[in-house]
Amino acid sequence: MENGNMNYPAEQAKANYQGGNPGANFPREPRPPKGGNGKSIVASIVIAIAIIVSAVAVSFGLANFRSSTSHVIGATGSASKDFESDLIVWNGSYSAYSYTSKDAYEIIKRDKSIVEKYLKNNGLKDDEIAFSAVSIKQRTRDTYDDQGNYTGSVFDGYNLSQRVTVTSKNLDQVELISTDVSSLLDSGIEFESEAPEYYYTELNEIKFDLIDDASKNAKQRIDIIANNAGAKVGKLTNSSLGVFQITAANSGTGDYSYDGYFDTSSRIKTATITVRLEYSLK
Repeated sequence: MENGNMNYPAEQAKANYQGGNPGANFPREPRPPKGGNGKSIVASIVIAIAIIVSAVAVSFGLANFRSSTSHVIGATGSASKDFESDLIVWNGSYSAYSYTSKDAYEIIKRDKSIVEKYLKNNGLKDDEIAFSAVSIKQRTRDTYDDQGNYTGSVFDGYNLSQRVTVTSKNLDQVELISTDVSSLLDSGIEFESEAPEYYYTELNEIKFDLIDDASKNAKQRIDIIANNAGAKVGKLTNSSLGVFQITAANSGTGDYSYDGYFDTSSRIKTATITVRLEYSLK
């Protein structure tokens, strides 16, 4: 040092200015912000734009959904028809017993001939009568000792049975035969008569007619609703066919089932079907 003056090198002065010398009263240079803050701002802007776009898309989708669904009208039509069966099926059976299978079979053969003659004498034809194969079962009986204790079972002969099925379009005659088998019983035949079953051979024609009527009924309902609402019906957009139900006449809907019901116990029946139609509105 000369003359009391201190000479600092330039590097030392710079260091002191930047805070290297805590005793110096030099102000510190402001430091630039870190680069991460700029990236955060950009990311926030992108997220905000994405939220706005999503909200607009959802709003447009809901508006479009409401618009499309509000322009459709639908109704279910129904149709029913009463008809009389044109085919009857009647089953009967008879049985015989004997200690030997041969003797039991001879009885069955005799009974069959009597039953067949009875049916033909009442106006039935050969092609309307069908006999099943003969069913044979051994019969046993229980045995007991003197004290009443069960000791087992022993063979006690053969039971034979046979069924006869009548299929005819002569409903009146078969109904009469099925309810009056007294002459067979008088002949010593153990004959059991079952309830007749009734069918209709032209069922497809009834189905087609009902589908046509139910479709017209559904369209009429749609026209009435649209007219009252001041709208015009456009094109057909959807259609579906309901389940075909056949019930006894005047039985109501109590016998309806999810898979469809087919009554065979009644001669007079009611067929019902539904059709649903949906149309666009102009």
